[in-house]
Amino acid sequence: MHRDAFLAQLSAEGFHEVVTVTREPDVSLGVHAHPFEAKALIVDGEITLRVGDEARLYRAGDVFHLPANVEHSEQYGPRGVSYLVGRK
Repeated sequence: MHRDAFLAQLSAEGFHEVVTVTREPDVSLGVHAHPFEAKALIVDGEITLRVGDEARLYRAGDVFHLPANVEHSEQYGPRGVSYLVGRK
C-alpha cells in the first residue's frame, strides 16, 4: 500500500493520531498490550508480530492492525523497522 492511500484510509476509519515509529535492528519486545487500536504501514525494514501462537512477518508496503488491549510481542528485523501508525 502507498503512503497517501494509507493516510486517507486511516482518516476515513477515524485514526486521527498518526506517528512514525522506528525500532533498532534485531531487538524484541516481550508480550505487552496497548490501550489503543493501532493500524500501521511498514515503511522500511520488517517486524514479526506474535499474537497467541500465531506469528506473522510484515515488510515494507504491508499493513498490520491490532485492536486495543490485545497481548502481542514484537521482533524487529536485521535492518530494524520503521512504520507509520494510526492510533485510536
